[in-house]
Amino acid sequence: MEMDQLYTELILEHNQDKRNKHELDAFTVSEHGHNPSCGDDLTLQVDVQDGIVKDAAYTGSGCAISQASASMMIDIIKGKSVEEALRLVELFLGMIKKDVTDDEELEELEDAMALKNISNMPARVKCAVLAWHTLKEALKI
Repeated sequence: MEMDQLYTELILEHNQDKRNKHELDAFTVSEHGHNPSCGDDLTLQVDVQDGIVKDAAYTGSGCAISQASASMMIDIIKGKSVEEALRLVELFLGMIKKDVTDDEELEELEDAMALKNISNMPARVKCAVLAWHTLKEALKI
């Protein structure tokens, strides 16, 4: 697989779009995630009210895949219950591990489905899952 194919327009779009990359004025939990093997680094802030993810944002730096994955994740968890957000994390991780391959089921991941073939490039898997693992830790509230 060529790197050109990996960096699809969707991944580049989310990497360049900064709508989810900022600090929140109000949040209930903050979690730091770091990938020492490549230097990806992010801090995820989540505002949970009455069991619902009201808002989320991230700051940090990293490759296009890690940044796009964080943005895609935030898009799909806003407005979801904590339980639903955690279920989506497991669905995404299952997709990356190739445990979940049914495209109909994966459609719930919306734009994050663009990262489906990352599993074919083991060095990039940690980039794609960083934000998702960070969210999983953050929501252990």
